[in-house]
Amino acid sequence: MTTRRKPSSAMPPLLKAMNERTVLEAIRSGAPISRAEISRRAGISKPTVSLALRALVDAGLVREADHDPDGPSYGAVFFEPVPDAALVLGLDLGARFVRGAVCDLGGTTRVRQDVELVAGSDADAALAAIVGLGARLVEAAGGVPDVVDGVVVGVPGVVDDEGRLHLSHFTTLEGRDLADELERGLGHPVTLMNDINLAATGEHWRGVAQGVDDFAFLSVGTGLGMGLVLDGELRLGRHGAAGELDYSLVGFGAAHDPCASAVSALASELVSREGAATVLTPPFEPRDVFAAARGGDPIAREVVAEVARRIALHIAPVAAVADIGLVVLGGGIGANGDLLLDRIRAYLAEWLPYPPRVEISSLGEAAVLSGALAVGLRAALDNVFRERRTAV
Repeated sequence: MTTRRKPSSAMPPLLKAMNERTVLEAIRSGAPISRAEISRRAGISKPTVSLALRALVDAGLVREADHDPDGPSYGAVFFEPVPDAALVLGLDLGARFVRGAVCDLGGTTRVRQDVELVAGSDADAALAAIVGLGARLVEAAGGVPDVVDGVVVGVPGVVDDEGRLHLSHFTTLEGRDLADELERGLGHPVTLMNDINLAATGEHWRGVAQGVDDFAFLSVGTGLGMGLVLDGELRLGRHGAAGELDYSLVGFGAAHDPCASAVSALASELVSREGAATVLTPPFEPRDVFAAARGGDPIAREVVAEVARRIALHIAPVAAVADIGLVVLGGGIGANGDLLLDRIRAYLAEWLPYPPRVEISSLGEAAVLSGALAVGLRAALDNVFRERRTAV
């Protein structure tokens, strides 16, 4: 007769920690979730799941939850993360706004607020706006400062290993030790990341790129930037400057630039043609150009057609080299999908043997902020898991 061994409580510490981390991830991604479903998703035996659940409950990381209302429970016990174990603060420094939000360990956004920057704000004013907004958000979320695990801030430019900003249109922030300044102001550890990389992370977490392992987020607005995800991982490059597409067509001049200033310049050039009939007038703001195109203005539609071609010209080399399956368009120019998508898709289908799917960001202006929360949440889960297990 063969007897089945019971799981040993003397499981090696490393294996025990790995099992608990795997179970915690299964609960976070599928809550509310039953013991049996955890076992199926994680590929771990039910007795081992039980041991891990006991440790996670004792550590205050997970708790019993109501069962999924969309299905029968069959008497099973369901589990969910303890959302109040830590909070994450995400911030996005843009050209005109500072956006911020706080989320808990369950990934639920507790509070969000946007603050408009005063035109011509200098570096100190922008930093003060970030610090002030961060403090208000934590207070509004009902948390105490000690519960905040960390802060992730999206900034326009390349962030070096020392937390300094480079190649940014915020020239007054160039080379400053932003991470250190913000840590002192906010009173929490701060992670600085390029805003477009965070937008790609946000789309991968909760946007149109969910479940896609090879894709690019292309932002076309006042500038041009790309976040590249390959094999499910964000790729930063040697200097953290991967995706700086403003430098990709050096030597070709403005003839291939799809950004805001080039849109205005192109509209001005076409309108100056003798006898051109149009509603467009100086200063030819891109917003007005796209609005006129929707109204059928022939000059505006010609501008839009050329902008689509220029965007496709920037996508094609990346798609050919990296063989990505999806391009997500964002930014003030790129978000005009009703006018751009069909044209861009047609160009890529003509030029490439394996053209990627092209879609508009489903998160819009919240993409960077969503990415900041995703990065902070991942770090908070690791930190809380390690600290709570050690305490127990």
